[in-house]
Amino acid sequence: MLPVTGVWTVPFTAYLLLLSNRVVHQRIKNKQWIGDKLNSEKNTAGDAENPDPLFLEGRCHMNFLESVPFAFILTAIAELNGANRTVLNYAMAALFALRVGHVEVGLRGKGTMAPGRPIGLFGTQGLMAGMAMYTAYLVKGYWGY
Repeated sequence: MLPVTGVWTVPFTAYLLLLSNRVVHQRIKNKQWIGDKLNSEKNTAGDAENPDPLFLEGRCHMNFLESVPFAFILTAIAELNGANRTVLNYAMAALFALRVGHVEVGLRGKGTMAPGRPIGLFGTQGLMAGMAMYTAYLVKGYWGY
């Protein structure tokens, strides 16, 4: 049983659906059915002050998908190896806050480089490294320690 991992699928999935629908909204609004930019002739993807809206929403969606699935794998492995459920719940709550902050007060903030972006990025990396180390600690007996 993976009750902690299971409980956290709800908010993470809800937020993933929001991110997905923002991409779909840009596609419908601009009648852009394929590609990752609205205007491929004018490269606005790298313009931080005036980003291409489809590219921006796509990056928000992709950034979420780059880290969250592996974080769930780490959580499930830790939980299967007897991790403290309170620790896991706090870790998943922190991860959710970091990922939402990365997008909502980071990428979608002023100039696409608001404070939420580096906090979300480095916080997520630190949390995942910590989770991996915690999981390794939980199975230390396997290595003879």
